[in-house]
Amino acid sequence: MIFLGIETSCDETAAAVVNDGNDQTARIMGQAIASQVDEHRPFGGIVPEVAARSHLQHLDGLITQAMNEAEIGWADLDGVAVTGGPGLIGGVIVGVMAAKSIALVHDLPFVAVNHLEGHALTVRLTDDLPFPYLLLLVSGGHCQLLIVEDVDRYVRLGTTIDDALGEAFDKVAKMLKLGYPGGPPVERAARAGDAARFDLPRPMKGREGCHFSFSGLKTAVKHKVDALGGAPLSEQDTADLCAAFQAAAGDALADRCANAITEFRTRHPQGRDLVVSGGVAANQAIRGRLQEMCATLDMAFTAPPVALCTDNAAMIAWAGLERYRHGLVDGFDFAPRPRWPLDPDAAPAAFAGVKA
Repeated sequence: MIFLGIETSCDETAAAVVNDGNDQTARIMGQAIASQVDEHRPFGGIVPEVAARSHLQHLDGLITQAMNEAEIGWADLDGVAVTGGPGLIGGVIVGVMAAKSIALVHDLPFVAVNHLEGHALTVRLTDDLPFPYLLLLVSGGHCQLLIVEDVDRYVRLGTTIDDALGEAFDKVAKMLKLGYPGGPPVERAARAGDAARFDLPRPMKGREGCHFSFSGLKTAVKHKVDALGGAPLSEQDTADLCAAFQAAAGDALADRCANAITEFRTRHPQGRDLVVSGGVAANQAIRGRLQEMCATLDMAFTAPPVALCTDNAAMIAWAGLERYRHGLVDGFDFAPRPRWPLDPDAAPAAFAGVKA
């Protein structure tokens, strides 16, 4: 089967064509993406109205580009998948309306995909990983630990009680005047830094459960910046602070994941796979820290290729294809959702807000 996928939930406009053939290297037949980083950089963050207008401007051309790269026509498609939420509602509406129009005109199944499920199932596109597995979903808007039991079957073990880690990277980069988005420049600066120079907290480390917290870590970085006289700091001061922040974040993630692994194995004694997905999964230092943790706990570590960690349409097409195979098709009355938990039965986490 061949599915078209559309992604417009945040600041990436993307389209992709994916098939479910046996050759994993050929599953992504065509894809196109337009980043809005330059449009949002002057504001130091994402402006929802700017994002929605950019999606509207670029989406049609990207769909055409992806279809042309795949060398197929509308008649070759078996379905259309689109991010139906969660996300910035203006952008989600743009994608959903485009997908509905294509499905209606060409008499194709329409599948609305939870953006988080796209991240959760990416390793099945790239690695054919069987269910169940433990997922650390870590990005700019989300930080969660979930058991992935099957398509549309998720058990949330933990979520952030304040900020997501990707958001913390952005805020630290802003404090240090490294620009937006913050993940890549913080990671680059940290390579030349001494992580031991600054003593930063490891939030929630040693506590029971699997919830995350990164607000206090951001505050601790600010105190260090202020003690050094405020930004801009020297190049070495900046590098050392980035290294210390990154190390603290990695230790906090490893501690929470270790607790989640224990709970995962209680439910699934044969479970041996930890998957890390989302934009922060592109950070090589974070990956390395989690790989070390997995090695000590007899867990296999899997992460998608870096290009598929950040928002993309291939993951949406694949998730839509998997949902279709499970009989999960949506009607044209589907309403875009700004919030959409993967595990609707999970108890609310205090102060989690949209992170839940």
